[in-house]
Amino acid sequence: MRNFDPVQLGSIELFCKAAELGSFTAAAEALGLTPASVSRSISRLEARLGVRLFARTTRQIRLTREGELYHEQCRQALEQIAEAERILTGQQKVPSGPLRISVGTPYAHYRLLPLLPRFQAAFPQIEVELSIANRVIDFVEEGYDLAIRLGVPQDSRLIAHTLEDATLGVFASPSYLARRGTPDSVEALKQHDCIQFILPSTGRAMPWIFKDGQGRDMDFHFRSRQRIHDDVLGCVNWAIAGGGLFQIYHFIAQAAVQRGELVEVLQSAGHRTRRFSILYPHNRHLSARVRAFVDFVMQAVRP
Repeated sequence: MRNFDPVQLGSIELFCKAAELGSFTAAAEALGLTPASVSRSISRLEARLGVRLFARTTRQIRLTREGELYHEQCRQALEQIAEAERILTGQQKVPSGPLRISVGTPYAHYRLLPLLPRFQAAFPQIEVELSIANRVIDFVEEGYDLAIRLGVPQDSRLIAHTLEDATLGVFASPSYLARRGTPDSVEALKQHDCIQFILPSTGRAMPWIFKDGQGRDMDFHFRSRQRIHDDVLGCVNWAIAGGGLFQIYHFIAQAAVQRGELVEVLQSAGHRTRRFSILYPHNRHLSARVRAFVDFVMQAVRP
């Protein structure tokens, strides 16, 4: 195993500052050094690693692919060192700094966004950066601190905490039910317009899930002439407009039901749930801001 030279830590700090500012000169000014000394230090680091960390031109520098990977790991390492120092010096009492979160569309709009003002009021020194998208992310390459996703991941590199098991129901607009009638069984759905959501992660239709008369789990698979990709909230709005039936979480449909825009059907076959989890990398030391967010959201969402 290669021995770690304590001097290398200073080179890593210079490298991270140059990557952050996109300039050797700017990094030198920020750290009170000369541009030449910053350039030499990074060149020694590249020689030691045997890779090019920056692609250089006469006007600018940019991280190479290897440089991007190295920067993400070094950034995390420096944050952990700073975190340890804050713990020892008592500065850990006030979580602060940037917090990058990835969350899917439904959970963001109907669960997380309503909570964020309370979180920001409780932790005013944390800077929240939110990505709302229904896709798989790479924590290391994209620099996210945590994510909220449907289901429990099989990836052993991630730690998952259950936020909630959200209940589902089938809903339609009053105008649709007046026009087509109300289904009285799961089998009767085959005679109705059922709006289908195509999962972006697999390209397959999400099945509707129910309980049968004996309380056993059952899945309803079907092919519909009405399909939406990527944004499940589009299915909800289609149902509100009278386009057909759709199965969605109660926490999403609740407001539309209260406004009289949606009506729940097939309640006797309901009571199935899908799990939402909060995720972060297994090997990542939890900073105070990540721990504060995890604790806050889990307390706020859980019944």
